[in-house]
Amino acid sequence: MGQRSGAPAAPPLMVVTDTDSQLIDPGRSYHLGRDPTSEIVLDDPRVSWHHAVLHATGDHWQLEDVGSTNGTYDDGRRIVTEDVGPGTRVRFGNPADGPSATFAGLPRPQPGERPSLLTPQSSGTFRSPSAVLPLPARAVRIGRSHDNDLVLDDLVVSRHHAELRELPGGGHEIVDLDSHNGTYLNGSPVRRAPVGPADIIGIGHSALCLSDGHLVEYTDTGEISLDVQGLVVRVGPDHRMLLDHVGFPLAEKALLAVAGPSGAGKSTLLNALTGLRPADEGTVLYDGRDLYRDYAELRRRIGLVPQDDILHTQLTVRRALSYAAELRFPGDTDPHEREARVAEVIHELGLDERAGQVIASLSGGQRKRVSVALELLTKPSLLFLDEPTSGLDPGMERSVMHMLRGLADDGRTVVVVTHSVLSLNVCDRLLVLAPGGRTAYYGPPQEALAFFGFDEWPAAFEAFENDDHGVWQQRYRASPQYHRYIATEAAPAVPVPSTAAGPAGPAIGREKPQGWFPQLATLVRRYAAVLAADRLFLTIMVVLPFVIGGMCRAIAGTRISQENAINCLITLCLGALLTGSANSVRELVKEREIYRRERVVGLSRSAYVVSKVVVLGAVTVGQAALLTVVGIAGVKIAPKLPPGAPPPVTTGVQMPQLPELIVAVAVLAFSAMMLGLVVSALVAQEEATMPLLVLVSVVQIVFTGLMLKLNGVPGLEQASWLVPSRWGLSAMARTVDLHNLSFPTVLTADPLFRHERRGWLLGMAALAALSVAYGLLVLALLRRHEPAVMRK
Repeated sequence: MGQRSGAPAAPPLMVVTDTDSQLIDPGRSYHLGRDPTSEIVLDDPRVSWHHAVLHATGDHWQLEDVGSTNGTYDDGRRIVTEDVGPGTRVRFGNPADGPSATFAGLPRPQPGERPSLLTPQSSGTFRSPSAVLPLPARAVRIGRSHDNDLVLDDLVVSRHHAELRELPGGGHEIVDLDSHNGTYLNGSPVRRAPVGPADIIGIGHSALCLSDGHLVEYTDTGEISLDVQGLVVRVGPDHRMLLDHVGFPLAEKALLAVAGPSGAGKSTLLNALTGLRPADEGTVLYDGRDLYRDYAELRRRIGLVPQDDILHTQLTVRRALSYAAELRFPGDTDPHEREARVAEVIHELGLDERAGQVIASLSGGQRKRVSVALELLTKPSLLFLDEPTSGLDPGMERSVMHMLRGLADDGRTVVVVTHSVLSLNVCDRLLVLAPGGRTAYYGPPQEALAFFGFDEWPAAFEAFENDDHGVWQQRYRASPQYHRYIATEAAPAVPVPSTAAGPAGPAIGREKPQGWFPQLATLVRRYAAVLAADRLFLTIMVVLPFVIGGMCRAIAGTRISQENAINCLITLCLGALLTGSANSVRELVKEREIYRRERVVGLSRSAYVVSKVVVLGAVTVGQAALLTVVGIAGVKIAPKLPPGAPPPVTTGVQMPQLPELIVAVAVLAFSAMMLGLVVSALVAQEEATMPLLVLVSVVQIVFTGLMLKLNGVPGLEQASWLVPSRWGLSAMARTVDLHNLSFPTVLTADPLFRHERRGWLLGMAALAALSVAYGLLVLALLRRHEPAVMRK
């Protein structure tokens, strides 16, 4: 938050209480009282739970008593509103010996002196620096390794991450050293950019700035605030309102529950708060920084646990977390460093005894803990959970909510969307949304039912459905709770001034291309491990080639002749199509939630697709080769003879026919696998894949050219060129010389069946081109399923 444009800013102050001292930022308000979530806690029984509010007004500070029982006093005089500044001392609860707060001014740092805070325009937050480094007359190297000039002890930082270099004409520039997670300037990713005194360099969890010849580091320790201001979301041509000016402040280390009936906009709010679908109006301030403007940098400090699992349930807990750590941490991180962080998170979530257990065998509550552990690997400061207790029994639900309470107490801000109201008492704040995305209540959960005038939550939710939704919003805005928990705790809804060049907006900028091959290697190993752990898939993978190959062998008998040639080729073709498409048709849709989440934290879309192609392609080609060998190896070929000709000496399907057939069937199966990925990327639900698989297989068999005349038929012939089975069966027919092997018919006279080497190569080239086209289509379709902010 900040002051309104053109208004003088109140000076920063130091507040000294009987037990603590704290810097206060004129860009925000401070609540004083016994409430542990207050910004300034006064632990004295004479002090009210919510006693007073301190906020900047214009160019000065103002302290306001919010209806406390025992009052607020300045020099023995009870006050309601008082201007305060350096030298002011007030007491709370008793004018003589009540707990006191003294205000002191902060001098401007002199050159060479350690600065005490950042300006709100640059960082959005006031903190003491964690390191101050005098700028030498050479480049300053920054990274995780101890041989750097500035060492950042953060696993998301590369060993040698960036350098701050002096420009020949004066000034400095920041240069990214091909880091894994990128270097950011004022929230935008950069490779090389000039840096001024008003700029903020973002590396991992650290913000760096230049101050009087020093490089100053401020570390995001996790204790950050969240300020939501006037979020509005509209959809459709009629601009239907899903969120109606929702706003609230949330202090550090707080646990917020978002509740409400179905259709109240809880998921929409979650998407807006995480930046996955930015609001059409309003601002989300992450510790004073505009989340939408600085999303490219800040998104890595946000953890999101969706309602659906974001886990490969075939893996063990430790193995799943280890693969996630490989993807999220730099490639130069030592394996023991990653494993130490994995072990730390497992211990923090109480999963030590389950670390070697397969995730699919865990209970619902334990599985949710693993999902949370996955997000905690990178130490997010802000953690969001969507319906984490859905489907859990009351005991498990209580366990999960108390786990979230512990995570907040350990130094994180936690927001949980829930339908359940059984454990709301462990939360610091409760936001209740009425249908239409309207705020019906925000404040302590203990006061909510009394505010609504009901004894039980079901009755309150029923009232939302029966009454005018706008009435609840108006009632809350006119209530003392609104004045106490929103109006006095939040600054005016004015976004923080941006120092970044260019217009502000939700675009995250172009992603860094580093790490593609390491990502691919990790994804290939993880996907191979997932498939290897799936016993049903392994069984089908091994059995299917023998079943289809055995059918082909039964049809062929001892030789391929004019009576069975077409049936043999159709069986081989059908086997290749089913083998390839069945392998891949479910593989993208079943991992959609995993892909969406990993995409947000830096997963390469192309590396993800290529990993599927590499693993499934190897499996499919191996199956196709086995199918062909089982089906026709050693079978004789008996070509068609003119009347009265003596029978020829028959030969087995060997060199060069057998290798050619293996290649043709394998390439056809690979193309069918790529087409299966297209179907998997296209559908919204896994259940829709099987009907589409049947439909695609039928269409392919029809367009082989042996079931329907295609040559010379306008439209059909051109359409068949886009079908893999047309080219695959053509290559097989050319290899066995179908023209001279079968009965002369209109179908077998198709020019694509002529025994020509050039035509066989053309078929292989066409299948390769179709596979590439399907791959590009998969990339485009995956983009549709990504969060709106990632579509670039």
